[in-house]
Amino acid sequence: MRVVAVLLSALAGFVDAVGFIASGGFFVSFMSGNSTRLGIGIMTDRHAALLASGLILSFVLGVMLAMLVRGRREGAAWNVLLLVGVALALAAALHRIAPTPWVLPIVALAMGAENVAFAGQGQVVALTYMTGTLVRVGQALATAITGGDRWGWAPLALMWAGLIAGGAMGAWAALSLGLDALWLAAAVVVTAALTVRRLRPA
Repeated sequence: MRVVAVLLSALAGFVDAVGFIASGGFFVSFMSGNSTRLGIGIMTDRHAALLASGLILSFVLGVMLAMLVRGRREGAAWNVLLLVGVALALAAALHRIAPTPWVLPIVALAMGAENVAFAGQGQVVALTYMTGTLVRVGQALATAITGGDRWGWAPLALMWAGLIAGGAMGAWAALSLGLDALWLAAAVVVTAALTVRRLRPA
């Protein structure tokens, strides 16, 4: 499942880059950034504050919805990934008839849901944001220097690298295809859902 987790981090980077370019500087998976944008917007730009708050609320709703879809079943990650894929496909379809600020919250919902794919004991696994992961990289490097696991940092660094690679690909796709790039993301995550379903039946 580690390979799938890196792939999903890359997907998050891809989708975040597409959303960032389409919205002119807002995030669909990085809610710390949107929280800062919300705070600034409260004082300077009401429309920016409304968009940031809508993205944050949608992200949280995505987490809630995915937790309900997943339930307590082992091996139910594929159900959550299918939810993510359907949400991304819906956003890709709607952008032709709806304004971007109405479409991006659906994408943020998908990214919130993605974090529940590998949930355990009620806890989500960060796949769409890397601040905590980089903290863990630093901790693992310190452990390695002091005689502990020499390579414990590597899987975490791969997650971060996946996000960066996905962001680069997402920027290229957004500049070439606009929000139609979400179709690519939807196809990837549905493929991941089917792969996880085959590897670990629900």
